[in-house]
Amino acid sequence: MEITRIETFPAEIAVRSEVAITSSRGKHVRSPYLIVRIETDTGLVGAGEATTMVRWSGESCWTAQSVIERVLAPALIGVDPTDIAAVDRIMDGAAVHNWFTKAALEMACWDIRGKLEDKPVYELLGGPVRSRTVPARFSMAAYDPETAAAKALERVDWGYTTLKIKVGTDPEEDVARVEAVREAVGAGIALVIDANGGWNAETAIRCCRQLEGSNLSLVEQPTPIGDYSSMARVRREIGVPVMADDTCFDLVHARELLRHEACDVISVYPGKNGGIRKAAEIVQLAEEHGVACTIGSNLEWDVATAAMGHLVIGLENMQVETYPGDILGPWYHHERIVRQPLAIERASCTVSDRPGLGVEVDWAKLPQLRP
Repeated sequence: MEITRIETFPAEIAVRSEVAITSSRGKHVRSPYLIVRIETDTGLVGAGEATTMVRWSGESCWTAQSVIERVLAPALIGVDPTDIAAVDRIMDGAAVHNWFTKAALEMACWDIRGKLEDKPVYELLGGPVRSRTVPARFSMAAYDPETAAAKALERVDWGYTTLKIKVGTDPEEDVARVEAVREAVGAGIALVIDANGGWNAETAIRCCRQLEGSNLSLVEQPTPIGDYSSMARVRREIGVPVMADDTCFDLVHARELLRHEACDVISVYPGKNGGIRKAAEIVQLAEEHGVACTIGSNLEWDVATAAMGHLVIGLENMQVETYPGDILGPWYHHERIVRQPLAIERASCTVSDRPGLGVEVDWAKLPQLRP
């Protein structure tokens, strides 16, 4: 089998106003994507998605489109899409980084391979190791305390038992926001805070100590990207599990986190990690060191969310039962781009057991969503 054609489709859709996210990186109200279509000489077609938020990963839908059309696609024409390791090796030889861009092409290759073998991707990864219905937490914006409390109660009514609260803004406001949510929801709801690297070590330690009465379950990315020593210091001093996210894009980053003993959990997802295979490598390395993994998110749309779900179902160390992840991206948005979309309801996402990624892109709809 050979890749014969690669097409790209930029798209942008609005986030539902009631769930728009504000964090230390700003407010997110519209989501840009690049959907990828890979065709083969057998007639099989694969779909992929680059979730492109330039202030988070440095990639936009336009840079992703340019890198694919001018660099990666020419290198991949004629390559066997079912040889995922070879596809990754060729892309890495042609361009460094560009994680989300490469992930779009790689997940499309997994889609093709699954269709060829008549298996869902999670079976190609060795699963299923858990239910196809994946538990999810809800990420809340950095609201004022009163609004945060009201929104938290609403989310609990929707069925969520784990809430993630964005912090990393003004420390006093951060603490007040979390305390207000805890008071509103009571002791039975798990609270996670996520600074997105917006604190330094001293601020993170001080805020977490102030929040001891709020009984935090997890502290996500408390310190800046690449500062493994500071994250390790926070982990040693706060007595709450620490999760790495924004600072772990590839296997090198994962090794540094483990070497510094900087985290208890690593947030992985195919887009951030350059594809399903590379994400799986991080999950397996973490397992060897006794570190859990869970699924993170960059507000993926339908295709990349499906890829995330297969990773969870295929790998034992994706410990979503203990650390529910972010797998709700399509639900945040006004538009869906696939037929028979993933079922997202009551704090969970159910992944299809159809071959490949299990989602069928509505290719005719994409031109209507061009930015």
